[in-house]
Amino acid sequence: MKTPRKGHSHASPKGPSQRQLRAGELVRHALVEILRLEDLADPFLAGVSVTVSEVRLSPDFHHAVVFVEPLGAGLDKDSVRADEITAALNRAKGFFRGKLGHAIDLRTIPELKFVRDSSFDIAADMNKLFANPLVQRDLHKADDSDPEGPDGPKGYGAS
Repeated sequence: MKTPRKGHSHASPKGPSQRQLRAGELVRHALVEILRLEDLADPFLAGVSVTVSEVRLSPDFHHAVVFVEPLGAGLDKDSVRADEITAALNRAKGFFRGKLGHAIDLRTIPELKFVRDSSFDIAADMNKLFANPLVQRDLHKADDSDPEGPDGPKGYGAS
């Protein structure tokens, strides 16, 4: 049995390669244009604005996870409608894949899976937390007790 050479491993890298990241951005931009330009027949997608925040490609480029966040009136983080929109995008994934085949130059057009991006909800929850008066009080106490303060050590800088 051959052993791997020093510095080479059969294990996958910790994150996506530069090639995966570039191709994911290519797919993301193309999907944004398709969503912007096409009139989609599904009633759940009619008149809906969708943000495509990220596309993660598998190492072989055969599969792509597309992170989306539906935007618009009546949508909030607990909205069933947002889940229905994501499901409608998955129903139309063959349409999107066909359009991608004409829009981008990749050897393989990936199978798409649309997933709701929870990072928007997490950011909104963090903003609410930081806006809480008790948290604000604690943050200001921490700033006052920090000898270096927000502008560096006391005694330095403009006076």
